[in-house]
Amino acid sequence: MRHLGILAHSAEGAALCFRTFCQEGFRELGPDDHPDVTLDLIALARSMPAWDAGDHDPIRATLNESVRRLAAAGADFFVCPDNTAHLALERPGGDLPLPGLHIADVVAGQAARDGRTRVGVLGTRYTMDGEVYPRELAARGIAAEIPGAEDRETVNRIIFDELVNGVFTDESRRAYVQIIERLAQRGCDAVALVCTEIPLLVTPGVSPLPTLDSTRLLARAAFEVAAARRTLPTWRGGHFNQGRNGADLG
Repeated sequence: MRHLGILAHSAEGAALCFRTFCQEGFRELGPDDHPDVTLDLIALARSMPAWDAGDHDPIRATLNESVRRLAAAGADFFVCPDNTAHLALERPGGDLPLPGLHIADVVAGQAARDGRTRVGVLGTRYTMDGEVYPRELAARGIAAEIPGAEDRETVNRIIFDELVNGVFTDESRRAYVQIIERLAQRGCDAVALVCTEIPLLVTPGVSPLPTLDSTRLLARAAFEVAAARRTLPTWRGGHFNQGRNGADLG
């Protein structure tokens, strides 16, 4: 089996990814068993000034340092359970020390397998305003819908004021459900939860639309690669090109 490195950027999403990966092992391999896994986290606070300034290159450098440490720990590949971080990972630069799965490739691939045609996108304002999910969904013939401006502000505020700090309230859950209802009214047939903490707040049982849980989908894809059921990915940062960079996850 292969050694997974988890490139963490926010604690709650990374913890959920780690736990889900291990649970996949318990389910597939037997009690207490899973492929080797190492998690590296440089505090999000180190990168927030650069996120606020729209300067992604220093963030890429910080993430690269985590990947370097994962490689030194013996990891064979990495995943980053933080959708927004992929905006920085896609910046031009030298190859990352390890190949990695791209979270948007995993999520968009599942949307295609589910037969989705129009997917709502909920994440940080950086992710909702960015090109990554519209690009990856469009590559599979799927339209992407983002909430209106006021709803985007609500989603983003709750993420940074509450979710990344492990705070999950009924009031915020109701706000997200209402936003998803409005996406459904606009013709969405699924909603992509592409901040990795959102699945801790919005579960399939409360969502008005079927959910694409980016955290758990990534963890399960990572298990498939770690268990040698799928090929190693080849993407090492920079612009992601589906087909040339993706792992065999179909």
